[in-house]
Amino acid sequence: MRIWSRPIQFKSIHTKIALAFSCLILCTTVILSYSAYRLSTVAVTDTSLAYTKQLIDQVDKNIQTYIGNMESIATLSLSNNDLKRYLALKNPADPEGLQLTNQISNYFQSIVASRNDIASILFAGSNGALVSERTASDFKPYSELITQDWYAKASRSSGKVLISSSHVQHLYKDEYKWVVSISKPMPNPLPGAASGVLLVDLNYNVINDLCNQIQLGQRGYVFILDQAGDLIFHPQQQLIYSGLKSEDMPTLMQAKEGTFPSPEKEQNKIYTVSTSSFGWKIVGVTYAGDLIGNKKDMQLASMMWGGIALIIALGISILLSITLTRPIKVLEAHMKQVEKGNFNIRVDVEGANEISKLSRTFNLMIGKIKELMSQTLEDQEVKRISELKALQAQIQPHFLYNTLDSIIWMAEMGKVDEVVTMTSALSKLLRSSISKGEELIPIAVELQHIENYLTIQSIRYRNKFTYAIEVDPDIQNRRILKIILQPLVENAIYHGIKHSPERGHIHITGRRLDGMIELKVLDNGVGMSEEQLKTLMLKTRQAESGKGFGLHNVNHRIQLYFGEHYGLQFESEQEEGTSVTVRIPDMPPLPNESEREN
Repeated sequence: MRIWSRPIQFKSIHTKIALAFSCLILCTTVILSYSAYRLSTVAVTDTSLAYTKQLIDQVDKNIQTYIGNMESIATLSLSNNDLKRYLALKNPADPEGLQLTNQISNYFQSIVASRNDIASILFAGSNGALVSERTASDFKPYSELITQDWYAKASRSSGKVLISSSHVQHLYKDEYKWVVSISKPMPNPLPGAASGVLLVDLNYNVINDLCNQIQLGQRGYVFILDQAGDLIFHPQQQLIYSGLKSEDMPTLMQAKEGTFPSPEKEQNKIYTVSTSSFGWKIVGVTYAGDLIGNKKDMQLASMMWGGIALIIALGISILLSITLTRPIKVLEAHMKQVEKGNFNIRVDVEGANEISKLSRTFNLMIGKIKELMSQTLEDQEVKRISELKALQAQIQPHFLYNTLDSIIWMAEMGKVDEVVTMTSALSKLLRSSISKGEELIPIAVELQHIENYLTIQSIRYRNKFTYAIEVDPDIQNRRILKIILQPLVENAIYHGIKHSPERGHIHITGRRLDGMIELKVLDNGVGMSEEQLKTLMLKTRQAESGKGFGLHNVNHRIQLYFGEHYGLQFESEQEEGTSVTVRIPDMPPLPNESEREN
C-alpha cells in the first residue's frame, strides 16, 4: 500500500485519473461480481486475474517506454558530432582530444543531471577513447573496462542495442552500483576506423519502485526475467539466489503471454506473464486464496453497499473530471488568443500538478517570445542604423576637400609626380569606399584601402609621419568588415601624431592568434592618460556628428556582426603612443572570393 502513504502523488493529474478510474473499476467490479448473480469463485478469480493482467501489461508498457527513452538517449549521445570527432582521433590524449573529452563530459553531465533514473554514461573507443560524465581519475583502467561484458558483447552485436539483466556495475574506483545496463556500439563505422561502445547505466531503484508500487493481493508481487531467464528484479531476490525460494523458470521461459497456474499445486500460485518487445518477461504472481476471499461476506456486502459504492464512484468521477478539465480548457482558451497574435496574456497558476507546471511554462514561453521579438526588432534597427551611418560616413567631406586642395596646390607648384600619386590613391580610395559589394571583404583589400589612405595623408603631412604595413600573408585572404582600419589610422594621425612635435610613425601589423585574427594599429604620438583611455569609448559613443565611423561605431559594428567576444582593445601611454587592437574571428575566404574581388 505504498501509493497511499505518499500524499504528494495526489497532486499529479495522472494519479487523480488513475484513482478515479480505479474507483469506478472497483465499484463496478463489486456490483457486477457480488450482486444478484452471487458471483462464484471462478467469476471472482477471472475478474481479478483480468485486472492483474491489465496491471502487468501497464508495467510492461511503462518499462518498454522507459527502456525506449534510454535507447533514444543512447542514440542521441552517439550522434553527437564531438563524440564522432573524438573517436576519429588517433591519439585521444592529445590537446584536441582533451578538449573534446571536456566537451563530451559536459554533454553527458547535462543528460545525467536532467534525469534521476540514469546512474552514469560512459563511452569507450577502440582508439583508447574513454569519456564519462565523471573525471578520468574516477575510472577503472581502460584495459579492464574493455574486457567487461557490456563492451565485449556490444562490439560483436552488429550495431544492436544490448540490455543487460540487473547486476553490480564496477566502472569507477570504489563504487559498486546495482544497475541495468544499455550498451550500444557506434553505428556505421567506416572501414578501418575506430569503433566504440556507449554504456548507459540505469538506476535499479527505478525498476524496483515501479514494480513495488503494484500490489497483487496480500501476498502477490511482480518480478522480471530477461531473455536468458536471469532475474532483472524480484522482491525476494536474495532468497532466490540462496535457494530458499524458487520460481518455475522453465515454464515461465516457455510462456509468452497469458495467465496460468503454477505446476506446484501446493504453492497455489497463479502466474500472469507479459513479454516485452526486447524479450523481458513481466511476471505477476497472485495467490488463489487472496483472490477468492470470504465468499459469504462478499455476497452480503455487495447487497448492502453495491448501490452506494456505484453512486459514490460516479460522483467522484464527475467531480474529478470537472476539476481536471477546467484548467485545461482555460489554457486552451489562452492558447487560442496567442494564435491570434495576443502575447500580452498570462495564465493564472494554481496548485502544483502537471497542468499548473504547463501553465507556468506557457507563461514563460510567451514572455520569452515577446522578449525575443523585441530583441530581434531592436537588433535589426541598431544594425540598420549602424550600416546607414557607415555608408554615410565612409568619406569625410573635409578630408576630400583638403585632399583636392593639396592636389591643386601641388599642381600649381609643378609637382606632377606627387599629383599623379595622390590622385591615383584618391581614386582607388573612393572606389573601395563607395563600393556596394559585400560587407565582408578580404583583409588584403582592406589593406589596399588603408595604404591608399596613408599615401594621401603622408603627402598632405609631408615629413610628419612614416608608416609600415606588416601583415602575415597567411591571413590576407581572410575576411573582415569593410573600412575598419581607416577610422583607427585617422584617429592615430589627428589625435596622436598631429600634436606631436616629433616625426611620427604608424605601424600596422596582423597575425593569427588563438583561432582569431588580430590586427594592430600602433603610433608613437602623444598617447593618452589612464583616465582618457577609460573615457575614450564613452566620448565616441556620445558623438552624433555623423562625420566618421568613430571608434565606438567600429567596435559596435564588429560586435554586432561577430559577437561580444570580438571588437577593439586599447593600450596607451602618454608621450609613448597608442596601440589599437582589432580582434575578429578567423573566417576562411568564400569560394572564388579572390576572383570576385579582382
